[in-house]
Amino acid sequence: MFAEPSEKTRDLLQRLNAFFDEHIYPNEERYLREMDEFRRAGNAWQISPLIEELKPLARAAGLWNMFLPHEHRGVPGISNLDYAPLCEVMGRVMWSAEVFNCSAPDTGNMETIERYGTEAQKEQWLEPLLRGEIRSGFLMTEPAVASSDATNIQCTITREGDEYVINGTKWFSSGAGSPHCQIFIVMGKTDPEAPRHAQQSMVLVPRDTPGVTVLRHLSVFGYDDAPHGHMEVQLENVRVPVANILLGEGRGFEIAQGRLGPGRIHHCMRSIGAAERALEMMCDRLSARVAFGRPLSEQSVWHERIAESRCMIDQARLLTLNAAHKMDTVGNKEARAEIAMIKVVAPNMSCKVVDWAIQAHGAAGVSQDFWLAEAYAHQRTVRIVDGPDEVHRNAIAKLELAKRKAAAQR
Repeated sequence: MFAEPSEKTRDLLQRLNAFFDEHIYPNEERYLREMDEFRRAGNAWQISPLIEELKPLARAAGLWNMFLPHEHRGVPGISNLDYAPLCEVMGRVMWSAEVFNCSAPDTGNMETIERYGTEAQKEQWLEPLLRGEIRSGFLMTEPAVASSDATNIQCTITREGDEYVINGTKWFSSGAGSPHCQIFIVMGKTDPEAPRHAQQSMVLVPRDTPGVTVLRHLSVFGYDDAPHGHMEVQLENVRVPVANILLGEGRGFEIAQGRLGPGRIHHCMRSIGAAERALEMMCDRLSARVAFGRPLSEQSVWHERIAESRCMIDQARLLTLNAAHKMDTVGNKEARAEIAMIKVVAPNMSCKVVDWAIQAHGAAGVSQDFWLAEAYAHQRTVRIVDGPDEVHRNAIAKLELAKRKAAAQR
């Protein structure tokens, strides 16, 4: 059913792979060198010259905003199933997605504003995001509560006349470190007395609003992920117009469910790309290294790991494509079990394959000389972002139990 990509995807995939061969892979070292120079100068939070150089080339190649699920002002949409192979390629190089304006959290934020925003909100924020002129941040997780349960969120959004007053602290706010970041989507409580899933709302908060303070960046396994960053942000008596609310008061949980479904599958697509590249590196390294008188690639333990990696990657890819197909045909809500399953399977698979690739490289695998240490740090983090494994496993189990209960009643 999913053996061959559509004609549209084959065309985009050919052009995307050609772009990677010409512009992305040859510049991986340059990107790291530029960012290291910024760090040594004392400020890593600067725009990447390389990415800014490549963006116009990507637009000229017709490789821009490829994630859009719906037609928007003449820009055709793409199905989740068609986007999957493209997103997988972008998962092979961590910073590459921004070149095509397809990076998180911007993709999720753009989809959210496009789907739930007013025309005025779209004009002010969506259009410059689509043009790649600005970036955005998503402020949901909080340090004081278990944010895997979004109903725990304590940030308050209180209406005073024609304004909302926002107070709270968020952390691991993706994208908030970029100098191009100009808009936040903030989730908080507008009515703590409402039913459990009707207490939360989402509101648009311009980055330069008085009372918004970026307290610090949070590293991930020692990586700062600059200039994108994961920041701790304080919101102290932040005032925004009532018109900045998304969809309406009490609709935040609904928006979160609509936003996180596509975000989760995009993470999984990229995880598959990372695992695929790790397997390639593993095979190359094993073929080039000799130990105990013969190439490592001839030793049976590595045959086992290579074979298992191929099986795991293809299984995860098929599961992801199935979820994408179901999202396209019956909607995100009906595909919630499939989304939950891939969110468990794909990052766990990628962690395992990258870990074996690190082992194949020996000490070099954990060094900065290879991409693998960075890849492992990122893939291990994906097991937490957009809901940890445990939450998704719990959701899958509940759906299975409900099916059996319904069958017994029949």
